[in-house]
Amino acid sequence: MPATHRNVVARLENYAPLFAALGDATRLSIVSQLAHGQARSISQLTKGSGLTRQAVTKHLRVLENVGLVRSNYSGRENLFELDMRPFKDITEYLEFVSSRWDQALARLKSFVEQER
Repeated sequence: MPATHRNVVARLENYAPLFAALGDATRLSIVSQLAHGQARSISQLTKGSGLTRQAVTKHLRVLENVGLVRSNYSGRENLFELDMRPFKDITEYLEFVSSRWDQALARLKSFVEQER
């Protein structure tokens, strides 16, 4: 088994919580807002969303628990920002899955062409 494959398989348990956290439309919206690179307060993230501060806080905690978001106090406000490190892991996993699909499709194509 190639080292890359072993590395990805060994870390599969780490990917599920990341995908689960991103599997919610509200959390994806929050990630999208934070992806601009500017730290934002709960008030800023709540504005225009139709959600309560409490609801946004709950979603931020889920994202924070899986390491996608980190918070820092600035005065009396808690500012949230995106942590890009877990996205490297997600990208690595998706590239691994994509290469597996490419290999499977190439085998299927070869099989179909041999049957003609």
